[in-house]
Amino acid sequence: MAVDPPPPATARRPVRRRVLGLGAALGGALFLPAAAPLTTRDDRAAPPPEPSLTVRKGRTVVLKRTTRLSTLTVEPGGTLAAPAGKALTLTVDGTETGAALTHAETVRISPGTYRGDVVVTVCDPHTVHFKGLVFALRQALFVGARGPDDSRSVTAARSGGRVGTSAADGLTVVSTGEAFNGVYVADAAYLLRDPRIELTGNGRSDFVGYGAALTASGPRGRLVADGARIDCRGVMRTAVVALGGATVVVKNSRLHTANGVLPDEYIPNVNPRYMRTAPWVLGLSGNVRATNLSGKDTTTVYLASTLSSESWGVLSSETSGDAFPFGPMSGDGSSADISGDKCRLAAVNSRITVAGDGYGSYVVDNVTQHFLGCEFDVTAYVGIIRSGALHYGDSTSQAVRRLDAEWNLGLSASDLTDLTPRACALRSHRFGLMWHGPGSVRIDGGTVLRTTETTFLVKGQPARLDVDGSDGARLLPGNGVLLQLMDDDDPCPTHADGWGVAEGVFHEPTPAPQRMPDFDTTVAHPMDAMAEFADMDLTGDVFNGFRGGTGPAHGLNLSLNLTRCRLTGAVSATTVKHRVSTIGISRYRELGVVTNTPSAVVNNGVILTLGPGSHWIPTGTCYLSALRLDRGARVTAPRGRDLEMTVDGRTVRPEPGDSWSGAIVIRVV
Repeated sequence: MAVDPPPPATARRPVRRRVLGLGAALGGALFLPAAAPLTTRDDRAAPPPEPSLTVRKGRTVVLKRTTRLSTLTVEPGGTLAAPAGKALTLTVDGTETGAALTHAETVRISPGTYRGDVVVTVCDPHTVHFKGLVFALRQALFVGARGPDDSRSVTAARSGGRVGTSAADGLTVVSTGEAFNGVYVADAAYLLRDPRIELTGNGRSDFVGYGAALTASGPRGRLVADGARIDCRGVMRTAVVALGGATVVVKNSRLHTANGVLPDEYIPNVNPRYMRTAPWVLGLSGNVRATNLSGKDTTTVYLASTLSSESWGVLSSETSGDAFPFGPMSGDGSSADISGDKCRLAAVNSRITVAGDGYGSYVVDNVTQHFLGCEFDVTAYVGIIRSGALHYGDSTSQAVRRLDAEWNLGLSASDLTDLTPRACALRSHRFGLMWHGPGSVRIDGGTVLRTTETTFLVKGQPARLDVDGSDGARLLPGNGVLLQLMDDDDPCPTHADGWGVAEGVFHEPTPAPQRMPDFDTTVAHPMDAMAEFADMDLTGDVFNGFRGGTGPAHGLNLSLNLTRCRLTGAVSATTVKHRVSTIGISRYRELGVVTNTPSAVVNNGVILTLGPGSHWIPTGTCYLSALRLDRGARVTAPRGRDLEMTVDGRTVRPEPGDSWSGAIVIRVV
């Protein structure tokens, strides 16, 4: 966008006017030697500005060195450029502005007139290679192995604070242009105290931090941000990105991201090279997520902070290009490693919120995530799992110290002692946790998970769930469904490389599922879904509506184990039906919304084990494939009703210490 700020209030010294000739003999390109490169804005004097520069239509002006002006005009069709291998950044009164992304993955200075303290910085970009693409990152502060590097920093974009060798205090960065980074730390240790970063305008890729406020990369990268205030508004304008084995610790901070406006030519896709929107096939919307993590052994921790995003998600971890999350992905072998393998993410005593259809956290590629004493208030999902482990528990001193020691976080004594132990309070206005891949979830301590719809939504995956209520954990499903196992209704892209996602459509299967004779519904298989609950009162239904019979999974059993639990609700195989039979991009919120009709087991066995001290009170007709009762367990009808149980058509009594398998039907009469 063109920027035309008012002239500065203070008068400037007269300067010698430089005459610029744009003769035809120059062939349309003008190379300008400029004033000496700018020193930092912190405490060193800058050279006086040149009076003005106009880049005429059809002309290209190449600046060899950083130039200070009082007025810059770029006419439509004119080009202001840097020499080959360099990057150009415009600032006005200390604010980066004017940059616009091009189809060539670079930025250009937008046409317009810019007045004030105008600085055009020529510096080295930080070049990132990603899956055959090359991104030239520009940033206000670049920190390398030897400390801050002015040759790769736009010092004119640092409008406040002091930058030192190992730390910066009160650093202020404001950007209204596109794809400009705040701070990039590469294979170095650096501390930011009280930074203020405000980025408005689109970024390009949060897989590599192109346009992010804070980015750290490399196995020796360690970035600590204390007291940060970060606001980002724009497509892929992420607040924090950690890559390639780096460690990022954010504490006592507030981060917020908001959606931007997509380019007119953008086509929805889930190809990491070009993806800029949330995958609607997961029931999500939006075009920016607050944070992202990828690369082997990368670690991020958020301590006593508030993190929010308008939509899509807050705490994301990413997949490698070779582990494409919507099926096999073709590649040219040149992509950077963004695998999340062995990555770790944690938040302690932090608040995580999403206003639109987004998630609190996303776990993939064996990432481990711990949330201790956190508050979640989200619209779509508390978390989404596609290979990895999630844990929600209390922020006890012991738990936080163990996390600090095992992850080598280097938390200070005050960091640890200032924390007040808390339980997790998880609130979702739709679903709780959703599996669209394998993975495990553990809930313990005093965690309370409250949802408007289903608590645990398992879409055809070998989910692992462990809930320990011995310290007061509770599950409160608003629609009365504790756990729903069903087929994956993700319509997937129409092309294997992630394109065609907008054309994907889910169609409700119409034929009745056919029994697969080679699949045993009476025993638990390694690739079945398994849920264990201990020491808690549960109210709600547990359903297995998986169809099976087609695809790689002929069947999928649900194994449910209760220890010292009281469960009031149905546990049954079901036939599921979506609220609408055809779901495309415009009705993405219908994904995962189904009704259940209890029905005989087909390829969806339900194996229920009532362990010591457990009591099940069925509230309706239930169909099981196996039932095991400990000697200290019992099954009874609701008060004032009777219970009937048949196995393969024979009436039996559910006596403690016994077990049955086959076509089990339990009726409340």
